[in-house]
Amino acid sequence: MNALYRMLLVLLAAFALAIAAAAQEAPAAELPTLADLQEGWNEIVPGGETGCAYGTPYSFHVRPADPDKLLIFFNGGGACWFGQICSPTAPTFVPLADIGVNIPDTKNGIFAFDNPDNPFSDFTVVFAPYCTGDVHMGSRVTEYPLGDQSLSIAHKGSINAHAVLDWTFANVSAPEVVFVTGSSAGAIPSPIYAGVVAEAYPEARVVQLGDGAGGYRVPAATPIVNTVWGVLEGLPDWEEFADETVEGFTFERYYIATAKRFPNITFAQYNTAHDDTQYQFLAILGMTNVNLLELLTANYDEIRAEVPTFYTYTAGGTLHTILRLPEFYTYEVQGVRLRDWVANLVAGEAVGDVTCEGDECLNPPATD
Repeated sequence: MNALYRMLLVLLAAFALAIAAAAQEAPAAELPTLADLQEGWNEIVPGGETGCAYGTPYSFHVRPADPDKLLIFFNGGGACWFGQICSPTAPTFVPLADIGVNIPDTKNGIFAFDNPDNPFSDFTVVFAPYCTGDVHMGSRVTEYPLGDQSLSIAHKGSINAHAVLDWTFANVSAPEVVFVTGSSAGAIPSPIYAGVVAEAYPEARVVQLGDGAGGYRVPAATPIVNTVWGVLEGLPDWEEFADETVEGFTFERYYIATAKRFPNITFAQYNTAHDDTQYQFLAILGMTNVNLLELLTANYDEIRAEVPTFYTYTAGGTLHTILRLPEFYTYEVQGVRLRDWVANLVAGEAVGDVTCEGDECLNPPATD
């Protein structure tokens, strides 16, 4: 009996090893192609190393339409760079968007595809959700001190973004125009990812627009967020980034360095002069009693000095972001409707800088 028992154990062990080996050799599940997708929004789970801040799986969304016209959107939803604002149990927690709130068919603005005034109604749209607290730029898991414990946050924004772009490049072969944009936290990395897009599609006209994140002029915070998020480790291997440091790689550098490599990209920003959410995050960064319009102007000037293809539209009031909102169709500053200004950008037509003036900057634009 003992010999039979030992033989049975050996056979079971061999069987288990065979199953494990077969599992290791089994190919990863193939992702759907663009041709596999249904009309409307489709969710794709890339797997691999992707993931969200608190360990939930990552997914993105695609709406197939004209493959010659491509819109890539990076969603927003908070940021964190120390334990007291990263932890959901801390009283000072700043809520981070998790994957469950990144639902594109709940958005308005450029996602209102049944609106006849939508300049993107026939674009193929790739919607990159945001759930990593690192403005889509992180490449590490960081342990944050939290009292006598620690909190692990998966800052995998760069990993997720590249998974989205890899699928896009494999499935949308040769678009004629690509609009790379994002709102709030998604606005910040959009110039760099516009460069990644331009490298993949050298024949395409690439246009970038950052929506609602242009006023973060906080040099003291730059080395902190670059370090805890692992920003430099996730950058493309371009010589223009070779000399960047955690101390000097500001959000404005995202535009300047990318534009040096890809001077044909059109870069742009939209902001409101007194965006209440930008004020909130500036306060967390230790900047109170500041004038956001002054910070915006300084950042604009820094970028314009080195990027001749950079344009801005600055509206009055406190509204945070606009691309996902119905106000995209109604806001007008200095006689220029935002919807038309964006449409002209994407069409490759000439646009100028549009800026509210005086008391106009204190109030939202009048709408019909």
